[in-house]
Amino acid sequence: MRLTPAKRSDSRSLADLTPDEVLQVVNHYAGLHDADLEERQEDYQTLVNHYYDLVTDFYEFGWGQSFHFAPRHRGESFKESLLRHEHFLSDQLSLKPGMQVLDVGCGIGGPMHTLAHYSGANFVGINNNAYQIERAKVHTEDVQSLCRFIRGDYMQIPESDNCYDAAFAIESMPHAPDKTAAFREVFRVLRPGTCFTGYEWGLTDDFDPENAEHLRIKKDIEKGDGLPDIAATTEICDALRMAGFELLEARDLASESHPETPWYRALQGRDLSIASLPRTPIGRALTNLTLRVGEKLRMFPEGTTMVSTLLNRGADALVEGGESGIFTPMFFFLARKPQSSED
Repeated sequence: MRLTPAKRSDSRSLADLTPDEVLQVVNHYAGLHDADLEERQEDYQTLVNHYYDLVTDFYEFGWGQSFHFAPRHRGESFKESLLRHEHFLSDQLSLKPGMQVLDVGCGIGGPMHTLAHYSGANFVGINNNAYQIERAKVHTEDVQSLCRFIRGDYMQIPESDNCYDAAFAIESMPHAPDKTAAFREVFRVLRPGTCFTGYEWGLTDDFDPENAEHLRIKKDIEKGDGLPDIAATTEICDALRMAGFELLEARDLASESHPETPWYRALQGRDLSIASLPRTPIGRALTNLTLRVGEKLRMFPEGTTMVSTLLNRGADALVEGGESGIFTPMFFFLARKPQSSED
């Protein structure tokens, strides 16, 4: 696992924190999740930034440069499914050279790198986490003429109205404390007649808010993945419409996975290989053991194992959510900004 200090003073990875700071951040993060929903929503920037300061290196180590899931076809590798999933969005937006495209919550730049090569369009990624932006710049060096980054909050995008030809979000907007407000900001910066597409995390119609086990799975996903809440898929559609979009298409792509290769297979350990080992239950357990030993040998900051345990619990909950059918990480939507307010 790469745990090297970041280059900028405001860019903080887990390795940049002292043992006391790691414990403080972990405890603060846990405290936010013990608070009520309103408090988590009010303090969402701290919640999300703490989360990604702690977990970005773990994600990159175990998942690669694209932090998302994908419906997986039979005979298709994990990486191939991610690429196809990203290309699908580019095709939905008909991306081409010369277009100005906003990547809403760009992570460490993996999808942007892929789509810059695939489409030749110009991309701007917005991300509130300084460390992730530094990683994104590294990952897009070979297409840097097509990629630009903004350190900012997608709840208040620091761009003028009507300036983008397209926008997409890959599993980034579940962090938003107010979906309608977040979608409204994307609506504002898009040119009339252009489209916004992406994948959202959502609760399916099978979720029962009166079921204690369903509520426990939901909470473990939220805590393990830095989310203030998880919306129902119907609420996602309503929020897009309330933001002003015309909803062209919306469906859960989780059902498009082959039964033998569900979207959560990468977390189950059913296709074990050297490359996939860190994503599996066995690999996660080995990582925890290595980190505990490494902490005692001062190879890793004290508290690193606590972060790994948090992620492991979240991964287990994601599998439970997928197996029970109450959760999807790939609710696909395609929405268009009308040509005028009268349309």
